[in-house]
This record gives sequence, structure tokens and C-alpha cells, in this order.
Amino acid sequence: MPSGTTPPEPGASPVVSLTVEAGAAVLTLDRPARHNALDLDAAAELADALSDVEARTGSGEVRALVLTGAGGAFCAGRDISGVDPAAEDAGAVLEEVFNPLVQRLTDLSVPTLAAVEGPALGVGLGLALACDLVLAGEDAKLGSPFARLGAVLDSGGHLLLTERVGRARALELIYTARLLSGTEAAAWGLITRAVAPGTALPETRQLAGALAAGPTAAFTASKRLLARIRDEALPLPEVLSLEAQAQREASRSADYREGFAAFQAKRVPVFTGS
Repeated sequence: MPSGTTPPEPGASPVVSLTVEAGAAVLTLDRPARHNALDLDAAAELADALSDVEARTGSGEVRALVLTGAGGAFCAGRDISGVDPAAEDAGAVLEEVFNPLVQRLTDLSVPTLAAVEGPALGVGLGLALACDLVLAGEDAKLGSPFARLGAVLDSGGHLLLTERVGRARALELIYTARLLSGTEAAAWGLITRAVAPGTALPETRQLAGALAAGPTAAFTASKRLLARIRDEALPLPEVLSLEAQAQREASRSADYREGFAAFQAKRVPVFTGS
């Protein structure tokens, strides 16, 4: 088994795997026959994997995370095959199973990136948009098909969609169940970048590796500041004050000193996240 790989339970057939190389982790959903749709067992595996990631970010082993799917698909949403809609509390399923996944991914302190091929629908779209950056194949399909089910967009989509594409376009996707290609999603600002089909994972891993080698403590400060600005709707004077506070704290770090020294010596900096 490769170094840094989370081992499966004895006798189990894992559908979520985690590998770590040079500070960049790759978390892979692996149910290709179901386009990586998540049933409750797969969701539990993903929760366990996120716990592993959280522990490794705390130790400094993981400094960036890539979320992706196997078999040419990202995640087609919740696997509802065999689900009796009259027999379950749909709200409870969200509150207890899927919402915590989106929240925990959003709350990770390190840079997070989604590598999307094929469908990213429903909770799959929510998981992708919970990442800081999204790279998708030009022929990927992203959106909310919930109107076809008589269901309400969930997995944070009302916020995550709106803050990326605006209210009008978010409502268009909700009302029409239209799916955007990766190319369209990039043009709308829904994702970071569209890439050639089949290259989302290598392109994203390359970017994650560069971020993992960067000043990740400073990245964490910016990520937390942006979340606070969004959650508290902070005015400019308070943002300026918080930036000054964050810069004061960064200036005491080893990475800050290394960055200045490297710039002055005209060499490439070597950051450690400290």
C-alpha cells in the first residue's frame, strides 16, 4: 500500500480513499457504477475520511486537499435508488448526514480544490462548491436537477450558487434544472477554470501541490477572513482592521520572514506553513 494511504477495514470494499503526497491530499469517491452517488454508507465513509484529513491538517501533514471522483464522474448526488420518499424524513437525512459533510469541507483550514469530470449534481454540486477552487473538464455537467424531482435545492446550494453566479442565475438553474458544461460554468464564474476533458485531476493535483508548498498559514488567515466577511456582512472599515490584525500575526511567522529573505536574495522561498 502506498505511503500515506488510509487502509480499508478488513474485509471491506471501501468507496472512499485518501492518499497524501508532499502535503497534498487526494480524497477520491469510488462508486463509478453509480457515478459516485452517495448512499448512507458511502456518506459515512466520506465523513470518516474527512476526520482523517482534519487530523492530518492539524499535524501539518496535509496542507492542501483535492476532492475528486473515480471513473470519469465527480458525484451524481445522493443515491436515491430504493429510497421510499414517504418513509423517510428528508430533512433529517440532510441535517444528520449530508449537511455536516458540506460544512466540514467548508471549514477545513487548508486550501481545498475540487477536480470535476462528468456529473456534479445535487450534493455532488454542494461538495464541489464547498471547495475553495473548482477545476472541471470542459464537458463536465454541473447543476441542480431537483426541479425534476419536486425537491428543493440543498447542500448549501442557495448560498454557494448565489455567491458565485448571483441570484438571477442561481434561480435560473433552480427553476429550469439546467445543467452547465464545464465551459459554461467557467464563463458564468461558477467554477475556477475549465480544462481539457480527462485532465481535471492532474491539473488540480499540480495546483494543489503548488499551494501545499506555499505559505499555508497565510492562506488559512485569508480563508477565515473571507468566511467572516461573508457570514457577518462586515463593512470595509472592519475588514481593513481585521486585515491589519491578520498581517500583524503573519509577520511573526517563519514563512513571513522566509518570504522577505527570499525576495531580497532573489531566490525561491521555501515555506513550511509555520
